[in-house]
Amino acid sequence: MVFDLLFFLLFLLGLFYFGISKSRKVHSESSYLIADRSSSLFALTATLVMTEFNTATLISFASLGYLAGKRALWLPGVFLIGLLFYAVSVAKKWKGFNGISVASYFSKRYGTDVGILASGALLVAMTGFSAAYVKSLYLLFTPFFPQLNPWILSGLLVSCVLLMTLRGGLFSIIRTDIFSFVVACIFFPLMAYFAYRTPLGDSISVELCEILPGSFILSLGVLTMFTYILAPWYGQKIFSARCPKTAYWSVVFAALLVFIFYSLAVLTTWFFRKNGGEAPTAELALPFAMAHVLPSGCKGLGYGILFAASATTLSGVWSAMSSLLIGDFFPKGGAGNYKRSMVVTLGFAVLSFLFANVLVDRVFQKLVLANIPIAALSFALLAGFYWKNTSRFGVYASMIVGWACGIFSYVYFGEEGRYTWYWALWGIPLTFISGIFGSLLFPNKKFS
Repeated sequence: MVFDLLFFLLFLLGLFYFGISKSRKVHSESSYLIADRSSSLFALTATLVMTEFNTATLISFASLGYLAGKRALWLPGVFLIGLLFYAVSVAKKWKGFNGISVASYFSKRYGTDVGILASGALLVAMTGFSAAYVKSLYLLFTPFFPQLNPWILSGLLVSCVLLMTLRGGLFSIIRTDIFSFVVACIFFPLMAYFAYRTPLGDSISVELCEILPGSFILSLGVLTMFTYILAPWYGQKIFSARCPKTAYWSVVFAALLVFIFYSLAVLTTWFFRKNGGEAPTAELALPFAMAHVLPSGCKGLGYGILFAASATTLSGVWSAMSSLLIGDFFPKGGAGNYKRSMVVTLGFAVLSFLFANVLVDRVFQKLVLANIPIAALSFALLAGFYWKNTSRFGVYASMIVGWACGIFSYVYFGEEGRYTWYWALWGIPLTFISGIFGSLLFPNKKFS
């Protein structure tokens, strides 16, 4: 326990050093929100990996590895396909636009009213994401601090994240991501190895296919493809790239590395249960596997890395929310000063902390549900990039149909009824069909 605490504290000190040491060089809003558009290929790849590699998805995937065995490896594959689709379809396009937020594209392409509507939808989605991330961070550290109640523990964790990144914004986030990425490349293969080699009891067979039906995996793949292209936390970091080529290759490399990291987490919980390990709930499988299979010192390091993964994802989402709010609602006043961005970021952090403790029960389900506002914007984005005849009427029609399909699928079929299958099967196609026919029937001369 002493060595674990020591390694954990040493890792945190490293994070705080990289996050805080040069943050006072940030004096403008451009530095705070988009790191002066100077990120290199390695820096951008590292921050994209650690942004996507978050504890909410990690705990969810690992819990399904515990329940469904190696079949759960299909889930990291979903993210591999989704991020590669991002690289091919929009990475260079986003860098070519080079805005301050993804929603500002909608304002420029279709008008201020569409941009504000897109900003509102994305803010709603990211509020749900950030609350789920805080909840997952609490779940991860519960075995480490069982005596603390959820409000106190999650509050302390959120405070640590703010201390590390609030002053330096995206500049600090990227620096801490580079540090944690290098350590994670060493740690996760070791964690899977120790889980594979550590017997904990009678070996059991784990392969429960009904937990992850093919329809759910396929629907999740479709939804990932058409939501990640709009991810504000990805777009903001793409805007920070030095050039379109850097943006493209960083997403390709990030897709491969994210797939590997998540696959190693799934294998860890699969090996843990196969070797006789038990967890009180599936969502606690990864923390319990770490507690039982890792040698002294590595446990503390592991918790440090997982804290870093969640911390930079959380701070990245908060930063993206700030860029949306400021870039689309308050684009002028105080633009040369980073302080208003700090205040807005702090407000979003408090909001996610409150929602995590009041609204979030099951992490994975809430992550998927939060994608409904984003998926409805997919036609407007892709058609805006690739089809010059897209009209405002078509965009409005696609958004209304997209939101209606997502909400109806959830309300009517529900989580137990696999609503994601129906949403992906007919909701996404109807979103594009309505946008295409709306644009053809009611063209907008300004954009025709």
